Amino acid sequence: MLAPTIFSDVDGAYMGADRKVHQAEGWTNYSTFSLWDTYRASHPLFTYIDPSRVNDMIKSFIAFYEQHGRLPVWNIYGSETDMMIGNHTIPVIVDAYLKGIGDFDAIKALEACVATANIDNYRGIGLYKKLGYVPYDVKDEYNAENWSLSRTLEYAYDDHCIAMMADKMERKDIAGAFFARAQNYKNVYNPATSFMQPRDSHGKFITPFDAEEYSAHICESNAWQYFWSVQHDIPGLIKLVGGQDRFGQKLDSMFTFHPSDTSKLPIFSTGMIGQYAHGNEPSHHALYLFNAVGQPWKTQQYAAEVMNKLYLNTPSGLSGNDDCGQMSAWYVFSALGFYPVDPISGKYEIGTPLFEKAELKLSNGKKFTVKANHVSKANIYIQAITIDGKPLETSYIRHEQIMSGATLVLEMGEKPGPIWYKNK
Repeated sequence: MLAPTIFSDVDGAYMGADRKVHQAEGWTNYSTFSLWDTYRASHPLFTYIDPSRVNDMIKSFIAFYEQHGRLPVWNIYGSETDMMIGNHTIPVIVDAYLKGIGDFDAIKALEACVATANIDNYRGIGLYKKLGYVPYDVKDEYNAENWSLSRTLEYAYDDHCIAMMADKMERKDIAGAFFARAQNYKNVYNPATSFMQPRDSHGKFITPFDAEEYSAHICESNAWQYFWSVQHDIPGLIKLVGGQDRFGQKLDSMFTFHPSDTSKLPIFSTGMIGQYAHGNEPSHHALYLFNAVGQPWKTQQYAAEVMNKLYLNTPSGLSGNDDCGQMSAWYVFSALGFYPVDPISGKYEIGTPLFEKAELKLSNGKKFTVKANHVSKANIYIQAITIDGKPLETSYIRHEQIMSGATLVLEMGEKPGPIWYKNK
């Protein structure tokens, strides 16, 4: 809750991205957006605990676009730093829009998203649009880092978000183009290695290739950790790998294939469980993917392990950089018992709760309640689950169910329980 930060004076005046003084009339201007990190859970959490601020944050994004010509990537003190990658203002805007939050100008917001995603001379976007991926052998004069593989996957997710917003606004032309672009993640999948792999401008996959290596082509991660960054199309990713069994085996390996030499791990690979690195953001949704292959007890097992072992009430209690709240927001959602694998989907995959009872006070005056009977550090497995007295038939709960003030009741035990949902 220390970020984003208010970046305006008491009278609403603030220094804009164009270095001119502007006036926020009826809203509060914000800065310090660590979006590569916080789009995943921090911003979805704000939509429940502080939606009025979400509205102001998006108005801040739109103002930044009007002053700077594009949405912010990682801004602080009203200025763009261009740290990290992707255009993850987009999912924050789209999540709020799809949830009906605020009175921001949706038409202007969509315009800003599309314009930002189409700047051809910025960070490989032109080549991404032309080739369907960002090639690793073309130097980007704008930034020193390569990160080509990661940029491809991040852009594909943002494209999906634009498509979803445009589709709801009945802008079928925009939606169709960006739904197609959202499938670009498939262009960096190498079936020979079963990993996402950097490609050159001629279409050749990089060689030699070691999925465990932390290379210049992958942002603060290795190929194991970035493989799962297709939050918008997990069924498509499962199909790409060869089906649920193969996907499940690969996901198992993510948590059981330990680094060959931990002394060589980079500073950002912390909180390790196999190749899973909880101390950095790209892995954060991966343990919830066991739900997609009918193995929810593994999601419950790993979620409990992370919460109990990697979040401690000590001076060094976090397993990595909190990154303006993302590490903490992961914990808040997970402690409630669910998590947004795809932050704009309005779906929250069920994990395992920490508390016997938790209440989420909502802006509409209602309360969403989670009750976990018999939960303890031993009783981490779901035996049965109902919502408002009826069996939950999905591996997730929906935004609408939360906002209705529903009550989610879980019966907990020390051994894996039956699967309560059908895979679709």
